[in-house]
Amino acid sequence: MDEGIAADFLPAGRAAAREKIAMSELPKFSENALTVLRERYLRRDEAGNSAEDPEGMLQRVASAVAAPARLFGEDPVFWEERFFARLRRLEFLPNSPTLMNAGLPGGQLAACFVLPIEDDLDSIFTALNRTARIHQTGGGTGFSFSALRPGSDRVRSTGGITSGPLSFMDLFDHTTAVIRRGGRRRGANMAVLRIDHPDIEEFIGAKRTPGRLENFNLSVGVTEPFFEALDAHKPFALRNPRTGRVARSVDPAALFDAIVEAAWTTGDPGLLFLDEINRANSTPALGAIEATNPCGEQPLLPYESCTLGSLNLGAFAAGSGVDWERLRGAIFDAVLFLDNVIEANCYPFSEIEAATRRTRKIGLGVMGLADLFARIGVAYDSEEGLALGGRIAEFLTAQAHAASVELGKQRGSFPAFHDSVWPERGLDALRNATVTCVAPTGTISLIAGTSSSIEPFFALAFARRVLDGRQLVEVNPLVVAELSRLGPAGEAALNEIREQGSMRDIPSLSEALRRRFPIALEIAPAFHVRMQAAFQAHVDAGVSKTVNLPSNATSDEVKEVFLIARQMRLKGITVYRYGSRPGQTLSLVHEDAREDCRECAV
Repeated sequence: MDEGIAADFLPAGRAAAREKIAMSELPKFSENALTVLRERYLRRDEAGNSAEDPEGMLQRVASAVAAPARLFGEDPVFWEERFFARLRRLEFLPNSPTLMNAGLPGGQLAACFVLPIEDDLDSIFTALNRTARIHQTGGGTGFSFSALRPGSDRVRSTGGITSGPLSFMDLFDHTTAVIRRGGRRRGANMAVLRIDHPDIEEFIGAKRTPGRLENFNLSVGVTEPFFEALDAHKPFALRNPRTGRVARSVDPAALFDAIVEAAWTTGDPGLLFLDEINRANSTPALGAIEATNPCGEQPLLPYESCTLGSLNLGAFAAGSGVDWERLRGAIFDAVLFLDNVIEANCYPFSEIEAATRRTRKIGLGVMGLADLFARIGVAYDSEEGLALGGRIAEFLTAQAHAASVELGKQRGSFPAFHDSVWPERGLDALRNATVTCVAPTGTISLIAGTSSSIEPFFALAFARRVLDGRQLVEVNPLVVAELSRLGPAGEAALNEIREQGSMRDIPSLSEALRRRFPIALEIAPAFHVRMQAAFQAHVDAGVSKTVNLPSNATSDEVKEVFLIARQMRLKGITVYRYGSRPGQTLSLVHEDAREDCRECAV
């Protein structure tokens, strides 16, 4: 963080936190948003009927999250009103568990957990039990399986041989499938295996088997020694984690090609750049980071949890730019909101509470970047768009750090502050060890009526799979508004968009209008990576973004994306070739009827 920038922003941030938020012209929830809210978020009575409306849900959340203010001598009524205003204006939304559970008995409010798995059955089955409990409450879990001995290794106590980490991943996957049948939110997992584990080839190809590990995202933990071997065309050693000895050596080029081919075929695995993640680890004295939450944006130490929230950038569009002062005030409020969640949370296990409170990590991010660009007339795939994206990320982190510094002075720094990098960087207080990340925001962006995260529009008309297989058809409301001004010609163009999902090839529309609404598959893969890098350069934790590729993309294009991601010092990278996975979450409307939703059929 640039301390000078933060200091410049801080007084205005404090003032912004005291301003009155106008509640006029409240945005309406879309029909799709209301459907999702009724099915998954609104509190139910004992008969299973909705016992609140959307405004009641937001009031419940605001009240529960404001309550901890009294612990610090602050007025919870002031913050309840302020939080409700931010939520109801759809300027900010927290992660789904907070919306679902805040103010309810046993309310577990965090979305992200990392659980340790050591090389013994007690550790494995303890983690399995805790995974089930976390998934029941709407949380997602990440694991590194790298400590487990490889398949066919000897078990000294019995004289038998081990089945390897993949067999235990299957067990976790099955447990998640069982638990999700009774939950409101599908359980999600991240499995990480280091590139130097002897079972890495089996891990890379795991999802080539239909139906296997459907409740997992897979990421290979790649290291600089691997890339050095790849660059030098030298053999790369795989090591038994039990003994530390070399099990065998492999051709790194062949191993990298296997990753590329699997990602091209199935969308998994992605890459986690472990050295880059640990270079940014703000508490290295507490240990190295080996795993992330299910979508990869929040690297966490064992037992840490993190609560996430996202600002709706589209709500801060002003003319041909951004209302930076309004955004400044919203950032201040959002940081305080997320810090309060740590106090309001009912933790599922004492180890998780202790680890979470020790570092008090929060993850404030954004959604609606494409929506903002379209509103102010900036093309997503332009140098202007990249520059504005980077400026937003820099402003977000500077302001969020300024708020956390202020909270650290008022409420006290996180307990591990003196074991962190922050004192040597000139800070004498900081409430949260990490403050910003960029999450996918799939469902909360639907509730907010905006585009997901920092992604481009997936399509201008598409079908979204939610609610155990239900299809919600969405047509971009900004496009509808623009075309309604064109009369019959606009209606004709809208019909074409409903069929194609895009306006690129509609000659009746102006070039300027078409440039405002590019869709993901029309944007060069390298540009996707550059936008991710523009944000990653400034946020504390990670950036979850998918590089969307057309169905006819080649494996060489996937390889290029991975190599550019390394060059641009990303912490993780994920690619998805359109149609390569049955039951994908978003589909072009005219193709969706041909998609088989195996994942949602469980």
